[in-house]
Amino acid sequence: MSGNIEDYALIGDCHTGALVGSDGSVDWLCFPRFDSASTFGALLGNENHGRWLLAPSEPIISTHRRYREDTFVLETRWVTASGEVEVIDFMPHGDRRADLVRRVRGISGSVPMTQDLRIRFDYAAALPWLRQSPQEGGNAIIAIAGPDAVIVRGPAMTPRDQYHESTFVVAAEQTIDVVLTWFPAHRPPPPAVDVDAQLSRTVLWWEGWAQTGVSVAEDGSGLYHDVVRRSLLVLRALTHEDTGGIVAAATTSLPESLGGSRNWDYRYVWLRDASLTLDVLISHGYEAEALSWRDWLLRALAGDPSDVQIMYGLSGERRLPEWEIDSLPGYQGSTPVRAGNAAYQQYQGDIFGEVMLALHNARVAGVPETSISWGLQSALLKHVETVWERPDNGIWEIRGPARNFTHSRAMLWAALDCGVRAVRDFGLDGPADRWAALRDELRDEIETQGYDATLGSYTQYYGSGTVDASLLQLPQIGFIAADDPRMISTVRQIESELMRDGLLLRYRTESGVDGLSGDEHPFLACSFWLAEQYARSGRLGDATALMDRLLGFANDLGLLSEEYDASTGRAVGNVPQALSHLALVRTADAIRGAIALQNRVSGMTSRDRPAG
Repeated sequence: MSGNIEDYALIGDCHTGALVGSDGSVDWLCFPRFDSASTFGALLGNENHGRWLLAPSEPIISTHRRYREDTFVLETRWVTASGEVEVIDFMPHGDRRADLVRRVRGISGSVPMTQDLRIRFDYAAALPWLRQSPQEGGNAIIAIAGPDAVIVRGPAMTPRDQYHESTFVVAAEQTIDVVLTWFPAHRPPPPAVDVDAQLSRTVLWWEGWAQTGVSVAEDGSGLYHDVVRRSLLVLRALTHEDTGGIVAAATTSLPESLGGSRNWDYRYVWLRDASLTLDVLISHGYEAEALSWRDWLLRALAGDPSDVQIMYGLSGERRLPEWEIDSLPGYQGSTPVRAGNAAYQQYQGDIFGEVMLALHNARVAGVPETSISWGLQSALLKHVETVWERPDNGIWEIRGPARNFTHSRAMLWAALDCGVRAVRDFGLDGPADRWAALRDELRDEIETQGYDATLGSYTQYYGSGTVDASLLQLPQIGFIAADDPRMISTVRQIESELMRDGLLLRYRTESGVDGLSGDEHPFLACSFWLAEQYARSGRLGDATALMDRLLGFANDLGLLSEEYDASTGRAVGNVPQALSHLALVRTADAIRGAIALQNRVSGMTSRDRPAG
């Protein structure tokens, strides 16, 4: 059976990523891209669905693991009765190959090690043909099935019943390398890598990338520095280097509730997450990545604005048909396992606001327009003028009836507001007066139909009589001030309705609004949004208390999942979740900004105070 979600570490090469358990087993890996079929799929089943175990053969006394500085080079150290051993796992960056390197290093004594390799291509539907290939060096074995092939070089392995095994002993100061390389089956196997050179190169690249950004507090205090830095690194690790697309998570079908059916494929690019990512990258000094992402966005949106989708593939692919993978039984029995995501066919009005806000904020930050940038934005706004009255499926991809979701209506308002400001503040060409009139009409509609005076709150959708955590984004987009009385009362209602174990649900699933059976756990991004709202509305103590609690839900390597089950202390949902890490960075920035403002006001007050 697979391990707990929080027990997994991510390693990656900015093309794909592997999940490595604290037990030394690689239980999830899709080659050559995040959205490819799995080569190791034990995460969604058991060892017979593909895994690569490399760990001590004898009982383990203690385990410690960490990332090497600001990298995704994973170091796992085990202590046994025979000594101490370390395994360094990484995926080389920049060699344009698909390698996974596992370096075993003896620390003290002599530790017996076991390697258990079970290659299962195509989501464990294709058992490969394996053959020894000594002419390729390093005790090589090659596995082939259909279009996929891998070559593994390292200690000699013995074939067992549909898997390969090796045992060896590593002594103090001894190093033993094992390298797995994926390649297209119709091509010859790539040559062996120089592990020392690739390790050095990969460490330097990750550390160099981290150092180009800004993750310290405004006052230089270092508050939240480490968690912000790691979250920014996670966002980079989830970015496909060739295209600039950022996947929502590295996994598919990790359940929102253990044993439930709310299991979705997150290995695609959501415009919602992307827009927030652009803001975060710009605000933290990553201009090159922001440009790359902006260009991805423009390519994906190019064409008829009526064809704009809520999500795309890594290269901007538009067809993401959803199907069930019968060859994988699901994470600890949670079925079905899905590939693709049918939500790509939904209409969500909020995406227009998210896109326009991202491109507007890029403009404010000084990112230059391209020859098509403003033309595309103008076309999107022209489309908004024709669809603004259309009900939608909302930010959470509700699979029930389309409705007038208040968050979506506010995002349409934001799209028009960005268009007005682009013309009036930046001198771009467009019908600002017409957009302003429609923007103001939308505001009046939201304030009358999206606000329930009896409830004292904005609502999930018009006439719903209930709330939604997405309403916490209203101040973030400039629709209302965080300390406005209507927002303050909305927050009280959100706390009353959506709080579970001190954390926020997205909405009440028992209302039937989403058309799905079952329940889900608190959504971490929503709780971060609440902490950000606290910070921006004068509740700094509440903000820091909630932030500190949320940070405690990250695993030992600083990775956050989509949701959290506080009753069992377990992570749930896909991992690592980009939106959770994006919300973490925003919240850290809000708290640090509030503290800096408080300190400035305090300093001014003390200077103004009469002497004596």
